[in-house]
Amino acid sequence: MNPPGNETRAAELLRDYVESHGVACELYAKVPERANLVARIPGRGDGPSLVLLSHTDTVLADPAEWQVDPWSGEVRDGVVWGRGALDMKGQVAASAVAMASLARDGFEPAGDLIFAATADEEVGEDFGLSWLCRDHPDAVRADYALNEGAGERYVLGGRAFYTCASAEKMSAPFRLRVRGRSGHASMPAIADNALVKAARLIERLGELHFEPELGPETGPLVAAITGDDSIEPRDALARLAAVDPLAVELVEPSLSMTVSPTMIEASKKRNVIPASCVVTVDRRLLPGRTPEEAEAIVREALGPGDYEYELEEAQGGTRSALDTPLWDAVESFLAEVDPDARVVPMCVAGFTDSHWVREAFGTVAYGFFPARALDAETSARLVHSADERVPVDDLELGVRFFRHAAERICGVPR
Repeated sequence: MNPPGNETRAAELLRDYVESHGVACELYAKVPERANLVARIPGRGDGPSLVLLSHTDTVLADPAEWQVDPWSGEVRDGVVWGRGALDMKGQVAASAVAMASLARDGFEPAGDLIFAATADEEVGEDFGLSWLCRDHPDAVRADYALNEGAGERYVLGGRAFYTCASAEKMSAPFRLRVRGRSGHASMPAIADNALVKAARLIERLGELHFEPELGPETGPLVAAITGDDSIEPRDALARLAAVDPLAVELVEPSLSMTVSPTMIEASKKRNVIPASCVVTVDRRLLPGRTPEEAEAIVREALGPGDYEYELEEAQGGTRSALDTPLWDAVESFLAEVDPDARVVPMCVAGFTDSHWVREAFGTVAYGFFPARALDAETSARLVHSADERVPVDDLELGVRFFRHAAERICGVPR
């Protein structure tokens, strides 16, 4: 769990497994208890490289909310239960099994096949992929990458789709520091309550409305679901709702910037009116949009007042092209295992570690781990929640896909 992480235990377990099947491994650690595993099947040097990205840390879990021990890995009726089953130890395991089985089969790729099981994705304090890209770039540099973020199977309007995340929004949180004047809570008229003033600003943030946009990912996604490639952005949600309400849940977060106040800090004592109040706001921007553009919109909505605007560190907001050999590998795999379905691009509403390799190396990175045994709606509600679980059949499907992608991307010369 992260915090505190302690991912070295997972990295060592994975190293012991893949090394036992003849795959060379290295552990890279900024501090001893937070190691990253990098395993590699070397290529001949005449083809593109592929990295299977994953992270070994998970969010916390409250055992009181679960039907099983969240760290048991219990298997019930072909389903593995436990924290991280979906996010993303299931994909970690499938990547390890794909590497091991390819090595056993004598796979000799043209380009390197890499498996990176990294630390610290859930908190992001620079112990994981960000640190590797900066301090050990040659360990994780690759032409193509497969990561988490999508791959669920949806049936919408009688048509089957698998999502493939080719982009992600930027996380650009900010704080509002509201000023007032302190005083005794029994005499509110002689003070200037920063918390009350902050409440008015929070209401204005809650009333913000953004015009929808159909970008390189959401445009094709909406067209595929509705069967109409001429829909105007302002009509997209209504047209999606007419097909299936689930389609709205899938697409709506990626149509515009989102602004969500999530934390507030004011007085430390009940009888003291606060002179200062800090409001923390989670904000996600579409790829290509900047924090400066977003700040102007927020300031206009808030208007003048006794507050300071403070941008926190912005991350993500990257995309990869769709016309690539890796996209072809996804399509060709689905043509084999589910020929009536099609793959559609999407923009992840949150963000993943994919942006580190896109920014550092220009890597074409997709989030795709195919899942069809567990329905997409249930899966979305289990991530970071109680009773997280993954069917063994979906883990096996993921292994098959990783083997297919490795053979398609790394197995032939340029």
